[in-house]
Amino acid sequence: MIETRKVTAEDLVDNPVIAAMSEYDHEQLLFCNDNATGLKAIIAVHNTTLGPALGGTRMWMYNNELEAINDVLRLSRGMTYKNSISGLNLGGGKAVIIGNSKTMKSEALFRRFGKFVNGLAGRYITAEDVGISPIDMTWVNMETDHVVGLPGKSGDPSPITALGTYVGMKACAKKQFGNDSLAGKKIAVQGVGHVGEYLVKHLREENAEVYISDIDEGTLKHVSETYGAKVVGLDEIYDIDMDIYAPCALGATVNDDTLSRLKCSIIAGSANNQLANEVKHGQAVLDKGIIYAPDYAINAGGVINVYAELTSNTSEWALQKAEGIYDTIYEIIKRSTDENIPAYAIANKVAEERIAAVGKVKLPY
Repeated sequence: MIETRKVTAEDLVDNPVIAAMSEYDHEQLLFCNDNATGLKAIIAVHNTTLGPALGGTRMWMYNNELEAINDVLRLSRGMTYKNSISGLNLGGGKAVIIGNSKTMKSEALFRRFGKFVNGLAGRYITAEDVGISPIDMTWVNMETDHVVGLPGKSGDPSPITALGTYVGMKACAKKQFGNDSLAGKKIAVQGVGHVGEYLVKHLREENAEVYISDIDEGTLKHVSETYGAKVVGLDEIYDIDMDIYAPCALGATVNDDTLSRLKCSIIAGSANNQLANEVKHGQAVLDKGIIYAPDYAINAGGVINVYAELTSNTSEWALQKAEGIYDTIYEIIKRSTDENIPAYAIANKVAEERIAAVGKVKLPY
């Protein structure tokens, strides 16, 4: 017999999950478990003021559940800000599936996940993210209509995410170097998966000198041989004498250790949550004279792409809007340097102002 007891107020106060939700001001956190399929997932709905929460699903072998919770909370909050600053009528959400994306995928697992998504009745719309492909999403789609980025529709968002990152990087170059040419610039791209590879392609077409690192040796070899990029070690990438550091893998790579080593004047990449501690490291980057492109603003091409699918806009509309990331990034970093305020704080303010303004429109009277 399983013993149960009443949950007390003290339990809630001492609960680190409740505390984290309160810190990030989340609306909802859903834990999904299914022993039959091996599914262990978490869905986070951060804010639905602007519309339903949209954000991709990530599949990753986290060290423990608390690490996964922290990741999904930070990622979903970032989606709220990303959708707002991009002018999209969407809230922020995210999902993580705990598991090895190379060995643990199955139709049954993704269909079971789709049932959990469907149970949220449209409050959360999912798409692919790290470790997930458009094909995986077709299995999710068998159980719910609340999914985007499907084959034959908007499809893989990686090319447009890379385009937005590329033009955002050029905006940073214009502010830092006086013009936006990347020809001859030394650029270190950390992570050359779907988005990173497309970014390398853009950079090499402009004759930038590109260094790359990745945990996948096969991917590294392919990108290096295809585009003429130079391979460096996973840790070595922080010590390169470079102009631009482009984190395009997982987050928190801008931290106490790396900031003491990075020899760059721009940080601009597609990874989410690049600053290990937003406040501390956002200020540290500014103090070092490094231009930082807020991650959720520069990597918004992907969500723009799937928003086009939701709203029946054309791929040309999505491309044009993604190219507008150039102006968004330039205005943020210009205000940051002019006002001596960290770029993340400027971006947060812009996003929060739109949420507050639209929130007033949605009041019943």
